[in-house]
Amino acid sequence: MKKFKFTIHGQEFDVDIKDVKGSNAQIDVNGTVYDVEFHDEGKAKAPQLIRKPVVNKPGEGQIKKSVGGVSVKAPLPGTIIKVNVAVGDEVSSGDTLLVMEAMKMENNVLAEKSGTVKSIKISIGDAVLQDDILLEIG
Repeated sequence: MKKFKFTIHGQEFDVDIKDVKGSNAQIDVNGTVYDVEFHDEGKAKAPQLIRKPVVNKPGEGQIKKSVGGVSVKAPLPGTIIKVNVAVGDEVSSGDTLLVMEAMKMENNVLAEKSGTVKSIKISIGDAVLQDDILLEIG
């Protein structure tokens, strides 16, 4: 594990720490193995990490609240094959907003909340990844 050289009363010792478990250690002193117990007298201090204080930039670290809007995200990677709504359309919870092809199957993406379609971020033929924002309902 670690090797040390000690000089005690003018005599030199090669010490090899083999194993440490709690306050017990197995050490090799000049070829002879000893099991020893050591005591912490509180003299050794643990290292301390010193770093500069964090300074946030203006607006950083503040929680931004949405005003009731919902982003509809892609449930899995796929391709958009049909969009059933337009900006300004009123939708109800459970309405089919669009159809996407994923894993050779058509998947309906439904509205989770009633509201007005505020923006559409995709168009027919777009390839999307999971969690990409497809449209926003306000």
